[in-house]
Amino acid sequence: MKALVVASGIVFWTLVLGIAWLAFFPGSGGEPVAVLQIEPAGAPGAPEAQPEAAPVPEEPQSPAQASPDGMSLPPGFAVGPGGPQAPIIEPPVRQPGTTLQPIIPQPPPPPGALDDAMPAEDDFDQQGALPAEDTDTQHAAADVPAAVLPPPPPPMLGPESETASIDLPDVPVAELVEESQYGPLPKVAADGRRPIDVYARPSRYVAVAVGAPPRVAILVTGFGLPDAPSLDVLKDLPAPVSVAYGAYGRGLQDGVTEVRSKGHEVFLQIPLEPDNYPTEDPGPHTLLTSLPPEENLKRLQWLMSRYTGYVGVTNHMGAKFEAAPQSMQPVLEELKRRGLLYVDDGGPEPAVTGKIASSIGLDYLPASVKIDAQSDAEVATQLAQLEAAAMQQGAAVGVVSAKPAALKQLAEWAGKLQAKGIVLVPVSAAVRSLRQS
Repeated sequence: MKALVVASGIVFWTLVLGIAWLAFFPGSGGEPVAVLQIEPAGAPGAPEAQPEAAPVPEEPQSPAQASPDGMSLPPGFAVGPGGPQAPIIEPPVRQPGTTLQPIIPQPPPPPGALDDAMPAEDDFDQQGALPAEDTDTQHAAADVPAAVLPPPPPPMLGPESETASIDLPDVPVAELVEESQYGPLPKVAADGRRPIDVYARPSRYVAVAVGAPPRVAILVTGFGLPDAPSLDVLKDLPAPVSVAYGAYGRGLQDGVTEVRSKGHEVFLQIPLEPDNYPTEDPGPHTLLTSLPPEENLKRLQWLMSRYTGYVGVTNHMGAKFEAAPQSMQPVLEELKRRGLLYVDDGGPEPAVTGKIASSIGLDYLPASVKIDAQSDAEVATQLAQLEAAAMQQGAAVGVVSAKPAALKQLAEWAGKLQAKGIVLVPVSAAVRSLRQS
């Protein structure tokens, strides 16, 4: 019995050593030797040991990890024509003049690092894409069709933009013209556009803004009258200066077109009854308090039909007429109906006109200063008063008669406004901005 035990031990260890030798030194055939699990012999009479069940893999193995006969292979091995083969690792190719750098394995990222690197769910838009500034792969703007690129932002406008060259629309605009027995009359277009909207010189200061600089506007009167000066007196004035044209004489539309071509917006100057009428007569078709409203409206329509392209109306004289509400109200209602504004030239009684205009929603403004002095010193004083009114009210209008000496002084004064922080604007912009405020 003892000899049998010794002999079994010798056989066991011989088999173990042989199998180990074959496993590590498989020979020249290149065929891997399967390692067999040998259970040690038990004692005689002992029950035969049952083989252990093979462990069930948690996940199915991929084809690259299993041989055709089902034997598991180490990671990196593949199954080729001759059976399982070890992976072939090709050495890196070193280019002449270069030095191979060793590959240093990087440690795995700490837990949560990948989550931090991924964009948050809120960063995605409704189509599941990241905003352009958050992606690493952005297309150049040249690769994007021009139709989908946003338009460039408009340039920042400053006070100097008010004096820039602007092409006013050609007149007449057909949608703003009503043919009458007297000639073309202004009207509101079917789409709601008014002469004040279309014929006015554009300005960024129409809308009232907090912190906007003081604004002054100048209305030069006296053209289109029997003793009117030549349009050459306007050559040195900035384009925002507005011009009032009367309704008498020939070639009125040509004169208005020339004035507008220089960037000046135009007002129609209508004759109204003064206090000492008829000793002082403003001219034919003067609106009179002694006439019924229907007759005054006929005269008004005749005056308005002399030319087109004006944004509003201003008065020539008219102290008596403007003080009579029963005469003035029908006139202002007609101007409102036709989409025009009204500027009082600074007469002694603007209160009646202002009350009527406010009640009917007419764009209206009385002139703050009437610049009609004879000497340069007096003109300078009145211009200083205009500046003060603009600083106090936000905007102010000055009315000046078209006399060469006064207009030359006015041009020099206008050139110094920007240095004072004051902006020269068209009259229509001053009227509408003050009404909004």
